[in-house]
Amino acid sequence: MTDPIGDRRQGFAPVVDMETRLLILGSLPGDASLKAAQYYAHPRNGFWPLIGGVLGEDLATRPYEQRLDRLKARGVGLWDVIASAERSGSLDAAIRSPEAADLRGLVESLPNLRGVAFNGKLASKLGRRILADVKGAALIDLPSSSPAHAISLSAKADSWAILGKFLPDKPAA
Repeated sequence: MTDPIGDRRQGFAPVVDMETRLLILGSLPGDASLKAAQYYAHPRNGFWPLIGGVLGEDLATRPYEQRLDRLKARGVGLWDVIASAERSGSLDAAIRSPEAADLRGLVESLPNLRGVAFNGKLASKLGRRILADVKGAALIDLPSSSPAHAISLSAKADSWAILGKFLPDKPAA
């Protein structure tokens, strides 16, 4: 018999380096992402077009490893606020018994960090609780890139545009 609450889902390792200036935090990878072992793998998730718009690069059409390389080259990191949780399906509302990721430890290890952006309401709620007194990095709430958050991609892009001010002035090649 299957567990009605759902299986325990484990998140991914952070994608960061010492030059990370902007850290984007989601809640927990959904089923498509877990199956593909890739951040934001669902084809209708707007993350790659949204961050690509901020960076002025078409990331959505690149192979996954190139996407991650371009993010790091531009000072952008990825991770999730939840390290693991029980969940059936992919919706944040179905998350039960979440175990927080070590956000403080990661943030404190990034000397160039200037901003932490929360991709969606749950990421913001949990992440702000953990990082409320962090110094030197702005905390930014974003509308979720998930297709379940039913506002247009262009409206999301308008909100996501603020991320550009946290990036280095000159893009890395």
